[in-house]
Amino acid sequence: MYIRRVSTQVKIQELTIELKQHNYNYYVLTNSTISDREFDVKLKELEKLEQAFPQYADPNSPTQQVGGDITKNFNTVPHSTRMLSLGNTYNKEELLDFDARVAKLNGGNAYQYTAELKFDGFAIALRYVDGKLDQAITRGDGTHGDDVTTNVKTIRSVPHKLKGNYPPMLEVRGEIFMHKAAFTKLNEGRAKNGEDLYKNPRNTAAGTIKMQDSAEVAKRPLDGFLYQLSEHGKEELDHWDSLKRMKEYGLPVDDATRLCDSIEDVWTFIEYWDTERKNLSFEIDGVVIKVNGQLQQQEMGFTSKFPRWAMSYKFETERAESRLISISYQVGRTGAVTPVANLEPMQLLGTTVKRASLHNADFIADLDIRLGDRVFVEKGGEIIPKIVEVDTSNREANSIPTQFTPACPECETPLERPEGDAVFRCPNTQSCPPQVKGRIEHFIGRKAMDVSSLGEGKIDVLYQSGFVKRAADLYALDAEQLLGLSKSIANEDTGDERLVSFKEKTVENIISGVEASKNISFERVLFGLGIRFVGETVAKKLAFHFKNIDAVIAADFETLNAVSEIGGVIAKSVIDYFNIPENREEIDRLKVAGLQFQVVEKELASNALDGAKIVVSGVFGRFSRNELKKLIEDNGGKNVSSISKSTDFIVAGDSMGPAKKEKAEKLGVRMITEDEFARMLRFD
Repeated sequence: MYIRRVSTQVKIQELTIELKQHNYNYYVLTNSTISDREFDVKLKELEKLEQAFPQYADPNSPTQQVGGDITKNFNTVPHSTRMLSLGNTYNKEELLDFDARVAKLNGGNAYQYTAELKFDGFAIALRYVDGKLDQAITRGDGTHGDDVTTNVKTIRSVPHKLKGNYPPMLEVRGEIFMHKAAFTKLNEGRAKNGEDLYKNPRNTAAGTIKMQDSAEVAKRPLDGFLYQLSEHGKEELDHWDSLKRMKEYGLPVDDATRLCDSIEDVWTFIEYWDTERKNLSFEIDGVVIKVNGQLQQQEMGFTSKFPRWAMSYKFETERAESRLISISYQVGRTGAVTPVANLEPMQLLGTTVKRASLHNADFIADLDIRLGDRVFVEKGGEIIPKIVEVDTSNREANSIPTQFTPACPECETPLERPEGDAVFRCPNTQSCPPQVKGRIEHFIGRKAMDVSSLGEGKIDVLYQSGFVKRAADLYALDAEQLLGLSKSIANEDTGDERLVSFKEKTVENIISGVEASKNISFERVLFGLGIRFVGETVAKKLAFHFKNIDAVIAADFETLNAVSEIGGVIAKSVIDYFNIPENREEIDRLKVAGLQFQVVEKELASNALDGAKIVVSGVFGRFSRNELKKLIEDNGGKNVSSISKSTDFIVAGDSMGPAKKEKAEKLGVRMITEDEFARMLRFD
């Protein structure tokens, strides 16, 4: 029984960490690493596990969040109302279930739907003041986003000035994208210049809108459609009428949208565009269905993540047939070994596919996939191809079942599969090249030491050249030894090589970036060490509980396990990490280099909150969420993410999650406004 509980907890933690990383890759790095459907399957799996074992759920679980983090390159501004995601469905039965829920919530009253294309682009909010474009804001984390106004103003279809009788304040939301032909032309130019090709139009549009140089943005042909009127003075319009009004203002609205009297009308629309989408000049991945009535939308309300009055229907992805030539294996930072299928080249969604994901040993066994098999491949969300079916009807009589590699493909160490783990791992944590390089790449990451002048390619060169074998080696680098260094790095997916060279400016940036990282706070250094299961939140809790690295190292299992929200799995992982002599030696070297290994106690502005445990929830107008949390810490309080009996009070803003509100009322936890909070700190 104990083993089962630990396995469940490990599974919840691993899914949480994995989905947070996928969110970060998608929303911040604009580099999708998983299909939408696969993400949804994993998210639903996590939701079920959290419901069955709520004691293991992360308060900041992806099941409770919308979007990703905020990029550091732009000013962060609050949304007027949260930019929520949509619930997804992939079949007609679930769509009919949605219609049944709508009917029930409307108490038998008549209702209509709008059906509109789901653009595969980049979500944006546009604010117009007195008819002039005032701000363009990315989705961000759903409550705050990045101000990318200057870049959005380069998009020709987005008007700088509205037409007609517009209200003083107007906010609309929509999607920025790149047409297929423009994307192809852009890649043709990069190919001629010997540059890496972009993956797909969605990623390219997202990356473009976050570029720092608006002159470069203007060179790339972006476009967009707007599909939601979120602020329109005091006038309340049904959704269909709001779209017509947006057109009158000169805003780009897609003409394909239809007003539907029934869910069967919606299904007819879906079936038509499932076929016709191939003839569009831009990419779509489904259809969005919304209840048309404004008052009905208000009465139906929201969950913590989704509006109850809207649903996204996702099209089945395109598939193609190929032959499995061989299986190779990739090793990650934590030693996880992932099998990859090498295929006969084929065309899928306009690109040549040679490789596809096989996930893990269980996936291979379940499909019974063998060398030489004819296989069907999907490219869900046009991101990572994966094998979804095997044609066994023409399999060779002498075909042999696939055996997962018994040894690490990089260092030949025998693999292990820990109890409850879904993957095989290489236990050679100290010498296996991809594990070593992966830990260094994690160490220099933005949320850890933030050495932005380094990256995967440069770390690879430094490792191959023998200059950097551990993170501590970065602090012994010398400009003279790096200048002129260059090597060709092969792309694992394409086999193409690119030259990574260390020129004078590059070396200068690396040395200064490494030096600046010595000022990074202890909790981020602790996170940067790459201890398994110790993410940002856990690192911060450990740092502020123990105050310094020596106390963390000295803590036994019971002491670690007693820390709030740490638990046995994390406690064991921390102890295992510090029991490795090489890790202890590296920390000693990092200490000598001058990194921060203790919490720097800052002087409080006051003791007005004196240890009070406070939850911040909702959207605020006077302060940002981060400002509120800083004020709490500066005045002696403690920020907590989940509501419990020990919570002293909640600073509650607009659009506070109904689940949190219900829990607060049930437990009798006091809720105050931001103005009441300000008076508590004597701001007024």
